Amino acid sequence: MSNACEQDIELRFQHRERARKSEFSSIWQDTLEAVFADVAPYYDFASNFASLGLCSRWRRRFIASVEVAPGERVLDVCAGTNGVGIELLRQQPELNVFAIDRSAAMQEVGLRRARARGFHIESVIKDVHALPFPDNSFDIVTLQWASRHLRVVDVFSEIRRVLRPGGCFYHCDMLKPKNRMVALLYGAYLKACLSSTALAFGSGTEAWSCRDYFVRAIQLFYSAAELTELLERIGFSNVPCRSAAGGIVASHRAVKP
Repeated sequence: MSNACEQDIELRFQHRERARKSEFSSIWQDTLEAVFADVAPYYDFASNFASLGLCSRWRRRFIASVEVAPGERVLDVCAGTNGVGIELLRQQPELNVFAIDRSAAMQEVGLRRARARGFHIESVIKDVHALPFPDNSFDIVTLQWASRHLRVVDVFSEIRRVLRPGGCFYHCDMLKPKNRMVALLYGAYLKACLSSTALAFGSGTEAWSCRDYFVRAIQLFYSAAELTELLERIGFSNVPCRSAAGGIVASHRAVKP
């Protein structure tokens, strides 16, 4: 790849991140925490309701792709209600699982769910843009359903830092479909289902006010191919991608060399 081509790619990612930060920074800083505090008690039910049950299926597929061994240290970033950590512990009970999330309300629900199943998850309440762990701390890092709400270059760089050499980062999220028609249909569906979900579950004013944001966050995010390229630019290697539903959802596995 020529230097000019590399510089063009770098500028493209920088421009996208600046645009995302400019449009969403006030929501990220001031609103999302209140939204997740509001929806925490019914978050998992609402996600399945809005996705017609697909969220659970996609999570099962994601968990099945994560390769773990007894005694490994796993960090779940933006862990929410600990859906990923709990399922990994079911798969391998001898894991050491850490969960980090900004939302104390979501983690409160998640820790109750873990304790009810006899699992221990070490919880950290903190902004994930600066992970409070030493370099090379974890064998596995996971991140699902949250990267479109983050400064992803910063977070992915931090994830690479805390992974040991040879460790794997597993990522899954709703992404920007590459096909324009799929993107238009998906945007229309999101606008409708977010309103019906908020109404069905009695969401508060913060959640109602963010309906347009949740659609726009995907429109300004990355496609599956772009995210693969971004992970490689950050310094990960061996980045296979598996997408579903016309590119609406995709998962990546990235190795720290």
